[in-house]
Amino acid sequence: MLLDAKILSLLKVVETGNYTLAGKELNLTQPAISQHIRAIETEFHIHVFERVGKKLILTREGEILVRYCRRMQALYNNLSRDLQSGADRVLSLNIGITHTMESNRISEALAIYASTHKGITITLITDTQCGLRERLKNYELDFAIIDGKFTDSSLSNKLLDMDSLMLIVSPDHPYAGREYVTIDDIRSENLILRLPNSGTRDLFRASMESKGLKVDEMNVILEVENIATIKDLVRHGYGVSVLAKSACLDELRKKKLVALPFENLNMVREINFVYPQKGTDGKIMEEITKIYNDM
Repeated sequence: MLLDAKILSLLKVVETGNYTLAGKELNLTQPAISQHIRAIETEFHIHVFERVGKKLILTREGEILVRYCRRMQALYNNLSRDLQSGADRVLSLNIGITHTMESNRISEALAIYASTHKGITITLITDTQCGLRERLKNYELDFAIIDGKFTDSSLSNKLLDMDSLMLIVSPDHPYAGREYVTIDDIRSENLILRLPNSGTRDLFRASMESKGLKVDEMNVILEVENIATIKDLVRHGYGVSVLAKSACLDELRKKKLVALPFENLNMVREINFVYPQKGTDGKIMEEITKIYNDM
């Protein structure tokens, strides 16, 4: 069984933005690529691309087509992987995690699971929540582990743990010896925060707005995607941050950072497995959960 050549041609044109380059990568001529695209357009009575200058831009119908073609490609790849896994007695898992989960115990739990189950191979893919949702819907992932939950009807959530956001400071910071901090305490602090599209930032923003405050009105000096970078900057005294406690466990244990709860500000959230409603082995998630809890 082979994935339809027309689908491969279409996806390669989208990837390269050029018929000629797509043909070179697929060892096809440019006219052959053009013929494949025309055949698709004829079959579905649509235009896939429109030209804007020298660029190929997907039409609205083209975007829908490409989304489904990517799903078909992912399903075909999964089929090939699972058939090969059956022949070799090897199970391959594609698992997605958010950037916060990279610093959580979950990465270690997955490593323990793979090392204690002979024949298991895990591919760990880090992406934003939005990116992981699309990968799940396109069947590129077996499941994902996110800070929060999805309300998409095609996806299911299974609770792994509860977590909370806290103020993260260096051990030398004046607040380090406190039991808690207030919102007023951080108004004059240099804040180093996650990017606006992150789950951590969204929860912090929503919690502040519930008190009639706005994050944008505070002294945010840096917005950083990488959590390890944020922790390093805080540790060296360049500012303070608001991060998930679970993302800082190693530094807290080694007393490289201090985590302080906020008074009268509830920033508790769920950590969930998220998976397509059909086709995911619940036993695997149960075993990973047990390892995680034992840790």
